[in-house]
Amino acid sequence: MTVSELPFYGVQLGAGLGLIAETIRLLEVWKPGLGATDLVKAALDSGLFPTMSARRLTNMVVEAFGPRFLSDGGRPAAFLKAVHGGIGAPEFRTLLYIHACRANPILYDFITGVYWSRYASGQASVGKDDAANFVQRAVESGRTRKRWSDTTMIRMSQYLLGTCEDFGLLSSIRSGGKILTFRATMPVVAFLAHDLHFKGLGDNAVVRHRDWSLFGLRTEDVLDEMKRLALDGKIILQTAGTVTHIAWKIKSMEELADVLASG
Repeated sequence: MTVSELPFYGVQLGAGLGLIAETIRLLEVWKPGLGATDLVKAALDSGLFPTMSARRLTNMVVEAFGPRFLSDGGRPAAFLKAVHGGIGAPEFRTLLYIHACRANPILYDFITGVYWSRYASGQASVGKDDAANFVQRAVESGRTRKRWSDTTMIRMSQYLLGTCEDFGLLSSIRSGGKILTFRATMPVVAFLAHDLHFKGLGDNAVVRHRDWSLFGLRTEDVLDEMKRLALDGKIILQTAGTVTHIAWKIKSMEELADVLASG
């Protein structure tokens, strides 16, 4: 892709960073069919956000929760609601991470282009300069609809690091932003593989999809993960050279949610 074909970077990440606790409470309130506007009203009426202003709650739902979890008719929210409490907290947080990255291209590109590059080169941390330089390059290369002010660039670099901290990729930024062990466990691999499959991708496209780079995985690494998924009984995998064939034993994301939630 040329720069003009890439998605523009927005500032929506500032609406809530990781939003882990808030997402869980909003999922308690959310029901199939509720859009962002109705969810705001339901959340205000629920009493689950007693210290949050209506303006703050609206901003969080419209700018963060909605883009992350209410796309595709709310299917991401439905899946998350179904598996919450049935999978481990780290796995659930990682599912939120995938959706946050998909909804925020600036976060996606920072993690795949900076975080994992630092990791691969043996660096111990990702710091303020790394984030600031990334944002500066993005603005200078035309990735924003209009040039951001210096203040906005500083804030966006802070949001990127703060979100990485929220999702467990980095230790406290105040203590240096140390790179932490971060990987896709079996429930996460199962989710991502099936999610891509049920979006209509062919088997080869599934294992080569760029979403795997959110975990620093290359195609050969993904195949290893898929072999583990096959050993776990969720798929039947055949590979020969560059060709991959997968027999998908689970027939819908709803069925996968039931399988994962039941252990």
